[in-house]
Amino acid sequence: MHNIPRLDRAARRRLIRRAKKAKDPHTALRFLMIAKLGQGLSRQQVARDLACVPSTVVKTARRFAEGGEEGLLDQRAFNGVRKVDLRFKEELERVLLAVPTEFGWQRTTWTRELLGCELERRRLPRVAPCTMGRALSAIGARLRMPKPTVACPWDSERRKHVLAKLRRLARNATVEEPVFFEDEMDVHLNPKIGRDWMPRGHRRYVLTPGQNRKRFVAGALNATTRRMTWVDAPTKASELFHKLVWKLLGEYRGARRIHLILDNYIIHASKKTKRFLAQFGDRVVLHFLPPYCPDDNRIERVWLDLHANVMRNHRCRTMEELMVQVVAFLRSYNQRKRLNPSLKLAAGVSGSRSVV
Repeated sequence: MHNIPRLDRAARRRLIRRAKKAKDPHTALRFLMIAKLGQGLSRQQVARDLACVPSTVVKTARRFAEGGEEGLLDQRAFNGVRKVDLRFKEELERVLLAVPTEFGWQRTTWTRELLGCELERRRLPRVAPCTMGRALSAIGARLRMPKPTVACPWDSERRKHVLAKLRRLARNATVEEPVFFEDEMDVHLNPKIGRDWMPRGHRRYVLTPGQNRKRFVAGALNATTRRMTWVDAPTKASELFHKLVWKLLGEYRGARRIHLILDNYIIHASKKTKRFLAQFGDRVVLHFLPPYCPDDNRIERVWLDLHANVMRNHRCRTMEELMVQVVAFLRSYNQRKRLNPSLKLAAGVSGSRSVV
């Protein structure tokens, strides 16, 4: 064991100042240990005052006896050039834009170890998985769920032309001819399981009803005011879409023509729907999105928020209880949007109430 001689007041104050200026908390702790040992305190007393074990105080005393004050510094500062430099981070970002199979690896997802192997193959320094984790955090990389998607069968020019036309239609919406983004959503009684924060050693359980039940909601998002209009039904048939159209016609009685931007689901183009729309002449016009382009339907964002706030990990035991929460969310969504008074008056909307 190395005995630390008594230090004068000036030496102890210098150690305390260096502890305050140290960026590393472990380095600061070592300076404070030597300052207290130099005051004449025992190793047990120093460990008790600084909330550490006596063996740490012994190791620190040995470092001070062998290297003086400089021996208390973080020795990693003398390891040479940093491994995770700007070039390392830029190459890491490029690698993350692809999947491992594109570089000949059998695994389909990246791990910290595999990222280290790939960067080492690119003649960069080999780093430990913990160091790779800090590098990932430094470039803002996150561990997230990938989004499944289906490629649109149309050629790129045709798809871009149709999408540009629909965006122009939504941008030029007027009081006489409002534009809506329409879509349907499935409400499952069995909750969607999602990530949640939990204390260490504790796992949260979500009790599921077992036998799933469904309810279907059809909604229309006003492209100008962002106001939601919705209906629900026990089946996802043409009548659900018809019910939504009737409600839109009632709420926007002052509109000369209503435009609906929607996907190619069968209930939107069935024979029953065509006969239903024929009675209105050209007052209801349907504009179909290209196949498999859900990101261009703005109402999908509303459904995403609804799933995140209501459907995920919910505790509802009955469908009626769950639908109350769905309706409450949609009503609060409308309350958050500022309606255009002139559009509200022309459309004949009396408040933001919606009957479901």
